[in-house]
Amino acid sequence: MITANDIFTISSQKQFEKIALKVFRFQHENNKVYRDFCAFLKINPQQVKSLQQIPFLPIQFFKSHNVVSNTDPAQVTFTSSGTTGMITSRHLVTDVSLYEESYRKGFSQFYGNIEDYVVLALLPSYLEREGSSLIYMVEDLIKLSNHPESGFYLHNHDDLIKKLLELDEAGQNVILIGVTYALLDLIEKHQFNLQNTIIMETGGMKGKRKEMIREELHDILCKGFGVSSIHSEYGMTELLAQAYSLGEGVFECSSWMHILVRDPEDALTYVNDGKTGGINVIDLANINSCSFIATQDLGKKYSNNSFEVLGRFDNSDIRGCNLMVL
Repeated sequence: MITANDIFTISSQKQFEKIALKVFRFQHENNKVYRDFCAFLKINPQQVKSLQQIPFLPIQFFKSHNVVSNTDPAQVTFTSSGTTGMITSRHLVTDVSLYEESYRKGFSQFYGNIEDYVVLALLPSYLEREGSSLIYMVEDLIKLSNHPESGFYLHNHDDLIKKLLELDEAGQNVILIGVTYALLDLIEKHQFNLQNTIIMETGGMKGKRKEMIREELHDILCKGFGVSSIHSEYGMTELLAQAYSLGEGVFECSSWMHILVRDPEDALTYVNDGKTGGINVIDLANINSCSFIATQDLGKKYSNNSFEVLGRFDNSDIRGCNLMVL
């Protein structure tokens, strides 16, 4: 039996691989959707001896199936955002304490004690709908900061501008977590010169603005907030782990998360470090769902296990993941 302690105390690549293979066998046995997918690929679980041999479930399965590895009722159901008429992903989380432990320990791994920060959140498109895993995480981080100034802002930009200026001038460490388009809206109202504030973008124009490349976006945000770098968070509805970038768009994973990059034309083979391909994520915190997810993101991985996200597959429901026959 794999425990939360096994997952959240991983300290080496060898230990990660050992637990990942255990999780693979557990999920193959207990997750019908994943087992059927492996059977379609003619995978014999006894012959899987390395991370590269583990099959990665296309993320689209979360739109059409309940991807679970036990029979416990869902404590919370996270859903992806989408435009009207779109089929959205559903992640049935049967033990939400695993998610809480994952993002709390993950944040601590990169930023230290949450109580050292005021946490401000500018996430209007997430706040305005139900089932956002990002809102669940940020709401908890706000509470854990134990600071009366921490909180959410919706469209009240003037209040947020005033608060940012007051806190920064007082020398208070602040993290402002924002969806991309809302951060751009904010700096169009006020040009900052922040000395004690981390700006963390969570990605996404949500149809509000034209998409732009990361270098251009971060350059605009750096100038608008008066900071030297923009931090980023990489997470998604279907995962319980996060990766963080402390600048330059290069992400590092939590200790229980790992990235592989698949060939964009052949979903079952991998490209070398530094080459562009589809991002596969191993998220061992996702033990009660599926820990091996083939995402629709394009990226590249480096020899130190850091990675970049470069965009999305065009027609991503088809290209590179033409295995949706179950």
